[in-house]
Amino acid sequence: MQRSVEVDEFIAGFPTEVQQILQKLRETIQQTAPDAEESINYGIPTFKLEGNLVHFAAYKNHIGFYPGPSGLQAFQEELAGFKGAKGSVQFPLNKPLPWDTIMKLVKFRVEENRTKALAKAQKKSKK
Repeated sequence: MQRSVEVDEFIAGFPTEVQQILQKLRETIQQTAPDAEESINYGIPTFKLEGNLVHFAAYKNHIGFYPGPSGLQAFQEELAGFKGAKGSVQFPLNKPLPWDTIMKLVKFRVEENRTKALAKAQKKSKK
């Protein structure tokens, strides 16, 4: 996987302890979805694989992780203790991130995106 200079710059804009969390999050996503492409979309780090896969960002008190509504729904029990919105979850900076859940979410999104892309390709080939 090729690293994005823009993502490097994004991460560098935060205090050292936040940079370490963001870098570990980045590496976790890269290891879990090695075929994904890294870029900046919507002003935040984004991984794409057959469309948007996941996004992440840092804020004053939390890390925002954006696996989309389907990812959150699939892991709602594991994410029950965290604040969130339609397609995002907030991981407080003062607590360890749930790395196992993050890896499962990324794997789920990889499978979901690949399944959708395959279905789309099959539909196109039938025309």
